[in-house]
Amino acid sequence: MSVADAAVDTGIEEHKTRPFAPFEWMIAGRYLRSRRRETFISVIAGFSFAGIMLGVATLIIVMAVMNGFRSELLGKILGINGHMLVQPVDSALTDYNAVASRLEGVADVISAIPFVEGQALVSGPAGNLGGLVRGLYESDLRRIPLVANNIRAGALDGFDDGGGIAIGSRMAQRLGVTLGDNVTIISPRGNVTPIGVTPRVKAYPVSAIFEIGMSEYDSTFLFMPLTEAQGYFNMDGRATGIELYVTDPDAVGAMKTAVEDGAGRPAFVTDWRQRNVTFFSALEVERNVMFIILTLIVLVAALNIISGLIMLVKDKGRDIAILRTMGATRGAIMRIFLITGASIGCVGTFAGFLLGLVVCWNIESIRQFISWLTSTQLFDPTLYFLSRLPAEIDNGETVMVLVMALILSLLATLYPAWRAARLDPVEALRYE
Repeated sequence: MSVADAAVDTGIEEHKTRPFAPFEWMIAGRYLRSRRRETFISVIAGFSFAGIMLGVATLIIVMAVMNGFRSELLGKILGINGHMLVQPVDSALTDYNAVASRLEGVADVISAIPFVEGQALVSGPAGNLGGLVRGLYESDLRRIPLVANNIRAGALDGFDDGGGIAIGSRMAQRLGVTLGDNVTIISPRGNVTPIGVTPRVKAYPVSAIFEIGMSEYDSTFLFMPLTEAQGYFNMDGRATGIELYVTDPDAVGAMKTAVEDGAGRPAFVTDWRQRNVTFFSALEVERNVMFIILTLIVLVAALNIISGLIMLVKDKGRDIAILRTMGATRGAIMRIFLITGASIGCVGTFAGFLLGLVVCWNIESIRQFISWLTSTQLFDPTLYFLSRLPAEIDNGETVMVLVMALILSLLATLYPAWRAARLDPVEALRYE
C-alpha cells in the first residue's frame, strides 16, 4: 500500500500540488538531459526528435512544392490558353470581331481574343518538330502578358504587317534559328489540285522569340498574324474560336450561361477545368497520396517516443516510487512524463517547421547546388514542364501539419505516462 493510499485509509488529507507545478517541469527537464547511465534512452529520444523534425519538414516542403507545381502549371496553362473557349456551332465563325466585342461586354470578362489554330511541321537548319500554329492580331497578342512580357529577342512591333512569326525559345534552340532566320512551316492541308490536296510549304522570318518558362509551350507554340494564319490554313474570313480571359478563373462555371447569351449566336462554351480535368485531377490525387505517405514518417517518430518513454519509465521506477512515497500524486507523475514526451514532440515539430521554411525559401538554390554537386539535371524541364522548381507555402496546410504532429506527439505520451502513474511504489522498491 502506498503512502497516498494509506493517507486516504487513515482519514489524513493528502496534500496536492497544482497541475504542472514547477517541480514537475524540473523533474521532466532532468529526465530529458542525458547521463552516462541513460545514454541508450537519450539516443532513442534523439532519434524521436530527429524523426519528428524531418517528418514535419518533409511534409511542409513536399506540400509546398506540390502547391507551387500546380500553381505554376495553372498559371502557365491559363496564361496562354485562356479561361473559357467559345467555338462556333452550325455555321463558321465569320463574325468573330463582332462576337468578341459583345463578349467583352459580359460582366467579369477581361478580354475576348479571336484566333486561328492548326498543327504543322516546323522545319529549321537543325531539325524538324511538330508545332501548334496560332494566328492572332498584334493587339490581342499584346494582351497575353505571359507572351508579351517575356520576349527574349526581337519585338512585336508591326507584327500584323511584317509577315514574321514569334516562336518559343526551346523551339528556336531545337530548330537552330535565331532572330531574323527563316523557319519553314509545312501543313498537310494545302492547295486543292486535280491530283488531290498538296501540302502547303511556306517560309517565315522569326521576328520575336519568347520564353514562357514552361518547356512544353516554349517548344511547341508558334504565333503568326491572324490574316496570315487564315490564308495559310485555308480559313479566309473565319476564326477557329474565341478565348476569354476572366477576372476569377474559379468562377467560370457560373459565367457559362452569361457567355452563351453574350455571344449572340449558337456557340459551344468550355472552360479550363473541362479541358484539363484529367491533368489537374492526377495532380490532386498525387498530392493527397504524398501527404498520406509522408504522414507515416511523423507516425513512426511518434512510436519512437512511446518506446523511449516506456524504457524511461522502467528505468526510473525507483525514482517514481520515492516521489510517490514523498507525496507526489498519480496525476503529478503522469504529468511529468507527459511533459517529457511532449517536449520532444513539440520542439521537434517547431524545429521541423523552421527547417521546412528555410528549405522552401531556398528550394531553387538548393536544387542548383545539388545538380552542380552531382553533375546531373535534378529537375529536368522536359519531364516536369517547368524550367525551375517552384515552392508555394499554404498557411492552412502548414498549420494542419503542425497541429497533426503535435497531436500525434501528445497521444504518443499518454500510454507511457499512464503506466508511470499506475506504478505501485511497494513493488518498485521491494528489491531495492
